[in-house]
Amino acid sequence: MSEDIRKVLLITDMDGTFLPASKIPSQRNLEAVARFQRDGGCFSIATGRSLQASQQYFEQFSVNAPIIMCNGGMVYDIGTKKQIYDVYLPDKARSIADAILRDNPTVGCEVLLLDGVYVPQMTELERQHCGICKVTPKIRRVDDIPDNWYKVLFAQTEDKIGELIEYVKRSGFGGVDFVRSAPIYYEMLPLNISKGTGLERMREACGMEDHTIVAVGDYNNDIEMLRTADIGICPSNATDDVKAAADIVLDVSCEEDAIAEVVSFIYSKLSE
Repeated sequence: MSEDIRKVLLITDMDGTFLPASKIPSQRNLEAVARFQRDGGCFSIATGRSLQASQQYFEQFSVNAPIIMCNGGMVYDIGTKKQIYDVYLPDKARSIADAILRDNPTVGCEVLLLDGVYVPQMTELERQHCGICKVTPKIRRVDDIPDNWYKVLFAQTEDKIGELIEYVKRSGFGGVDFVRSAPIYYEMLPLNISKGTGLERMREACGMEDHTIVAVGDYNNDIEMLRTADIGICPSNATDDVKAAADIVLDVSCEEDAIAEVVSFIYSKLSE
């Protein structure tokens, strides 16, 4: 750990880590982050959400470093409103998504672009997801969605998502990666792109090679970020795979102010 708090970046996943089930950040977490920033620390988020789905929170807390969006597909500077880095799914992702939806008609789907969220197959789960994210989806057929896709999210009930995952594995779709980002979400991403690669690009672009990066996450789409960071931490509600990848497993969950605990850990290390 750096001895200078100005050389520490704390970057956290949102849902299930910084945000509890209510999707309302706790006052204790907000106060801990505000203190950390006042003292000179850098704070940011790394999320699978689109920019539109994340912006609703920036009135409640601020970030003073670029953010990672779309599970690593974009690094975005909130201050300048410019993309620092982005990578898109290949053209073949369109035919892959079309095949998945054709063969799995009960699966919801959304495609994330810079200008918003496009939904080619609406289901009740997908409608709920749009509501949680507070985005107004653009309903389009797969063929009518513009180019430059960051990711595709598939939504299925927890008791049936295993069937979707097995279908994808059997189909052997190449040139893209798939990751489970929540019990009911399965995502298609550009090949070899993750929150970890996004963190690498962010570190290089922002000249943070001399910073200690502390990353926090709870689900499988956070694993590469925890491995890339200098210190990877997860709350107690994390999946077993995430716990195995983390350097530190907290005794508290996202419902118990996990990020405030991480801030306390950082201060304890600075004082050693």
